[in-house]
Amino acid sequence: MFEAVLVEKSGSGQARLARLDDDALPDGDVLVRVAWSTLNYKDALAVTGKGPILRSFPMVPGIDLVGVVEDSRDPAWKAGDRVLVNGYGIGESWWGGLAGKARLKGAWLLAPPSSLTARQTMAIGTAGYTAMLCVMALERCGLSPDKGDVLVTGASGGVGGIAIALLARAGYRVIASTGRLSEEAYLKSLGAAEVIDRAQFSAPGAPLQKARFSGAIDSVGSHTLANVCASLKEDGVVAACGLAQGMDLPASVAPFILRGASLLGIESVRRPMGVRVEAWSRLARELDGQKLEGMTQEIALCEAIPASARVLAGEVRGRLAVAVDPQAAG
Repeated sequence: MFEAVLVEKSGSGQARLARLDDDALPDGDVLVRVAWSTLNYKDALAVTGKGPILRSFPMVPGIDLVGVVEDSRDPAWKAGDRVLVNGYGIGESWWGGLAGKARLKGAWLLAPPSSLTARQTMAIGTAGYTAMLCVMALERCGLSPDKGDVLVTGASGGVGGIAIALLARAGYRVIASTGRLSEEAYLKSLGAAEVIDRAQFSAPGAPLQKARFSGAIDSVGSHTLANVCASLKEDGVVAACGLAQGMDLPASVAPFILRGASLLGIESVRRPMGVRVEAWSRLARELDGQKLEGMTQEIALCEAIPASARVLAGEVRGRLAVAVDPQAAG
């Protein structure tokens, strides 16, 4: 038997902490004993029922996990192997990481970087992985530190915090946009050179604004993303990876045809394995461990349900690592 956060039907208030056995798990190639998971914004939407995240019921949320193989029918994996998985629909259409065990497809699994502990791997999680995908995309478009300031919206969240740390270490001057100006000292400890109020971007704005940023990482969407695009310098580029403010994009073509701006969409769920390996390898090398620890809070599995409401209320900064069964990772 193992514990799991179980959502049994659509609607709010339906999640509960349940005790299940292995027979309840979906059919997959590899049985994993979960050591750590995370509580992301998407997980919080799933747990609370505040967003249409889950594709079937019952469902165990948790869009990423790290653990140890307990049994495998996939020749690529054997009992005792440490494994990591994020994306591929786990926690949405396939039972995910907020449970003591998970049965998964072997093709989804990745060996986590040996230099990271299991806790560090999930402190990074999908949020950090997505932040690195954004950095990689900006680099492919030719962004470099000498071209000017880079904006990070949603800076107090998981993606935002790790993006700031990565960009600052690479030599960029980072501007952090947040609705919680009380977090200025925290954001500057991660590497932000300046902290500004998100209100500058959250309301409808002019189609073309003062050119301020050479690049940006946006996890907010809607008017914020439109205003960020309108504030890019010539040949500026923004990587868009979230929709905390909304799915809409009330923008104009002006930044794109008058300043040569580029808008890059970042999809993290079904990236090819080669891209995943590159992203995780770079995270292990380039993310400062002390800064990662400074943005990480640890909770037990039994705390995941009440913590979800705090995540949606914007009361959690950085990352929530969920200690499912830490001893499973040794």
